[in-house]
Amino acid sequence: MTEAVSGAEETRRRSLKPLAALKPYVLRHRGMLIASLVALVVSAVAMLSVPLAVRRMIDYGFGASDSRLIDQYFMMLILLGGVLGIASGSRFYLINWLGERVVADLRKDVFRNVALLGTQFFETTHSGEVMSRLTADTTQVKAVAGVALSQILRNAIMLIGALVMMFVTSPWLSVLVLVAIPLIVLPLVAFGRLVRNRSRAAQDTLAEASAYASENLGAVRTMQAANHERAVASRFAEAAERAFEAARARNGARAALLGLTFFLVTLCLTAILWYGASAVIAGEITGGRLGQFILYSLFAAGGLGELSEVWGEINTAAGSMERLSELLEAKPVIREPANPKPMQRPAKGAIVLDHVSFAYPARSDVAAVKDISFRVSPGETVALVGPSGAGKSTIFSLLLRFYDPQSGSIAIDGVKLPEASLEELRSRIALVPQEVAIFADTVAENIRYGTPNATREAVEAAARAAQADTFIRALADGYETRLGERGVTLSGGQRQRLAIARAILKNAPILLLDEATSALDAENELAVQTALEDVMRNRTTLVIAHRLATVLKADRILVMDKGRVVQEGTHAELVAKGGLYGRLAELQFGEAAQ
Repeated sequence: MTEAVSGAEETRRRSLKPLAALKPYVLRHRGMLIASLVALVVSAVAMLSVPLAVRRMIDYGFGASDSRLIDQYFMMLILLGGVLGIASGSRFYLINWLGERVVADLRKDVFRNVALLGTQFFETTHSGEVMSRLTADTTQVKAVAGVALSQILRNAIMLIGALVMMFVTSPWLSVLVLVAIPLIVLPLVAFGRLVRNRSRAAQDTLAEASAYASENLGAVRTMQAANHERAVASRFAEAAERAFEAARARNGARAALLGLTFFLVTLCLTAILWYGASAVIAGEITGGRLGQFILYSLFAAGGLGELSEVWGEINTAAGSMERLSELLEAKPVIREPANPKPMQRPAKGAIVLDHVSFAYPARSDVAAVKDISFRVSPGETVALVGPSGAGKSTIFSLLLRFYDPQSGSIAIDGVKLPEASLEELRSRIALVPQEVAIFADTVAENIRYGTPNATREAVEAAARAAQADTFIRALADGYETRLGERGVTLSGGQRQRLAIARAILKNAPILLLDEATSALDAENELAVQTALEDVMRNRTTLVIAHRLATVLKADRILVMDKGRVVQEGTHAELVAKGGLYGRLAELQFGEAAQ
């Protein structure tokens, strides 16, 4: 089975089929495509007309007694040059516009699809590799969608037109050219496959190096704190060398293809011209006709040589487009229902888990949660406590529908999650995660993330509610201060307060707090806890906390262990019962818990 799959994959890599995916992108802009084709045809026809003028000038102009005749031929050449210049310039602009437009559309579609693939996709695919495909691979495709497409069509017209005119000029010399063409084309096909395979390998290796660099630069403080810079630099150097070797092999194949093609073209052309020169001496053909044939032969040879070079670029782009197609064709595991069931309006925030069991795909033999059932009434605050790995964060992931349970069901406001629109579902939930995502943008835009249309007044109000306004105004440019990548310029507590402000601004009926105050000192924790109590009022809230002091006022506490709910009640009730919660309370509060 594995061998069959490998064989199918190898066959796919040896074809240009992936480039067919560009067709709808090109056809979106038919007007520009037609205009570029018209300019291309006009420039090719103008170039093919030059040898006719040269022939007449040689055969008739030089022997004429009236100098005005030769002046007319030169004026004709100038006119042809003007037409050629205008048409070529127009072709260059139009075809490059088309290439840039196609790649911009392609990048948007790839990113849009990747953004919808969900967390499961990124468990097996590195984000750095995705970015490599969005940049390096799309740049390679742009060369085909723009310049290469133009070169193919132009040189194909030049080659076919030159061959036709060669037959018109001298049929018997043209027959010799036709005999020589297979000697040139066959190496193109053979080397083209080699170039295509090596191009794919080069792009894969480059993506690997880019992914490694992105991952380590994203954790630069950890890297430097561990004195791991030299090791990381050494490993990246090795990856860069592998990328270089793969690119060298690809370029070597393309160079061999190009060199062999030009050698064979020159060899065949020299032999034919040698024979033609003998015919002129024998009086079988005029010098002007031979000159015309020579120019058309050069056009044909140039067109064939250019096509061989473009053929290498096409094979390289085919490997890149294949990698992009994998992203375009990837389907999210968590999908929108075909006909989403409308959710209750106004939203209440009622949550029901009914016999839910779930195991992560990467660890399918270990259940993260087992047969969990509980209800959360609108406006109720429920805390989830327990040791690490008990399944608390998994509950949050299931509520946000990052995953679907293998059995059981989850419903919000009476609608089971797989039946609801993902956008509507997630619009009802605000999350404050333990690992806060801060983006390299302004403070205001970081708070506004997820609520892009929020006013500045609303942003500042959310910041004040999260006890973040004071430190924000102390920054160099206040709310317009641009933060470093991943918020490296902020403390852990400051990042967490921005995340809380972001959740407050969203104003969702369900609030998920995953260790929302874990990075705060005692003073700030008290202030933020007070702010959160105001935010939690009249909202359904689930709180994950290892520090029990943060959940003392919860309406209910669910104690989880090994994926199950093992205890339930208020703080006082659970302390009285003892068990796991009693042991946790004794560790944290000592005699105060008794």
